[in-house]
Amino acid sequence: MGLFTKKPMHLLLEEAGDSAKGLKRTLSAGALVALGVGAIIGAGLFVRTAAAAAQNAGPSVTIGFIIAAIGCALAGLCYAELSSSIPISGSAYTYTYATMGELMAWVIGWDLVLEYAVGAATVGIAWSEYLNKLLVEVLHTSPIPYEWCHSPFQSHPDGTVNGIINLPALFIVALLSLLLIKGTSESAFVNGIIVITKVGIVILIIILGWGFIHEANHHPYIPEATTYVDHAGISHSFGGFWGVIGAAGTVFFAFIGFDAVSTAAQETKNPKTAMPIGILGSLAVCTVLYILFAHVLTGIAPVEFFRTKGGEASVVAAISEYMTGYSWLAKLVTVAILAGFSSVILVMLLGQSRVFYSMSKDGLLPKMFSELHPKFKTPYKANLVILVIVGLFAAFIPGDVVGDMTSIGTLFAFMLVCVAVIILRKTDPDLPRQFRTPWVPLIPILGVVACGLMILGLGWTNWLRLFGWLALGFIIYFGYSKKNSHLKDAK
Repeated sequence: MGLFTKKPMHLLLEEAGDSAKGLKRTLSAGALVALGVGAIIGAGLFVRTAAAAAQNAGPSVTIGFIIAAIGCALAGLCYAELSSSIPISGSAYTYTYATMGELMAWVIGWDLVLEYAVGAATVGIAWSEYLNKLLVEVLHTSPIPYEWCHSPFQSHPDGTVNGIINLPALFIVALLSLLLIKGTSESAFVNGIIVITKVGIVILIIILGWGFIHEANHHPYIPEATTYVDHAGISHSFGGFWGVIGAAGTVFFAFIGFDAVSTAAQETKNPKTAMPIGILGSLAVCTVLYILFAHVLTGIAPVEFFRTKGGEASVVAAISEYMTGYSWLAKLVTVAILAGFSSVILVMLLGQSRVFYSMSKDGLLPKMFSELHPKFKTPYKANLVILVIVGLFAAFIPGDVVGDMTSIGTLFAFMLVCVAVIILRKTDPDLPRQFRTPWVPLIPILGVVACGLMILGLGWTNWLRLFGWLALGFIIYFGYSKKNSHLKDAK
């Protein structure tokens, strides 16, 4: 069997239709929109908006959001066509297997670990930090001792104590993993409650903050092109065209997650219509909220504030300083961020387990990853293995190690999905498509260009990490997966 042998479409469609032996179909279009919003609105909105305004674009960070949203929408149209045509778990991995062959499918499956597993661990570490903020600033109790909420590689700024284990991060990963084992519909219900909470708080900030906008903070809307050097000595293009593009690359992180909806295709009641609604609907809702939120935030406080006093807690600081009488809203932001982190971790863990499930069904990973719980019909062993991997990372590794690897891995996956649409239109023109991406190949090509442009802004160090990660993946593929592939047996 060659490295570029494709998985036949009839096998994929047989798997999609075999609901008796597979995953339980419980999700509606509304649940998918909620899953998408749950994955998208997290720390990215509250942290990356202020960072992009300070380092890249000032008030024109809203234009950066629009550019990032266009790139995601172009990829989202391609995801919508593929997920409605091939309604099976695995997302970009499955689509690549059907269009570009096994080796590229393995590359994208391994690449998605960066987005889902590593991303979930990183957000779990941030969840731990904000839990302490909630305990101290909202509940006015003592924080968790430093050594029990930091990794062994971290030490307190005053040098008095070293971290031992990040127990809160391990706790939230374990809790949400067990919820996913219990069932997808139960997980979607919990996610729905979280989504209502955090979206409600975002809307509150937009409505109440609108009256505190100072027009002077929005002039000039696109600052003159200069270079800004941050406190770490790193230079950023500020203002002008490249400043806005840099902002788009920065806030792109805030959109990561809508593609995770496509991993639940095999658990959706009517995937041919529900998947496009879930993917494009969640993206549309979040884009509107993001643009309005960025407009209000940059209108409340000047750029200099985000560079100095703001920092990671810029939204809380801006509300406290510039919105007199709304200190209670600043406390609600901490609750919203904590809730946002929880739903992001939940959907990332869901996405990772479903990718591993599909890879295992194809023989590229051991059989245990695709074994379903006899009662709950969820890939419980995959969830348990992912709990161990993500839990160990969250408990013992500092959060800043990953950097922008999650973004670069996701953008790479988006580009391959866009290419997959073009290839599938040529190789299988008669495939029933409930949703069709308009203007093919123009839309997919524009998607590749938009995502490639954002990758250019992420720097060569992230490319180096990506190549190192893929090299490790090739060792596993040629050592195990190639020899155990079910396509080889079928041949």
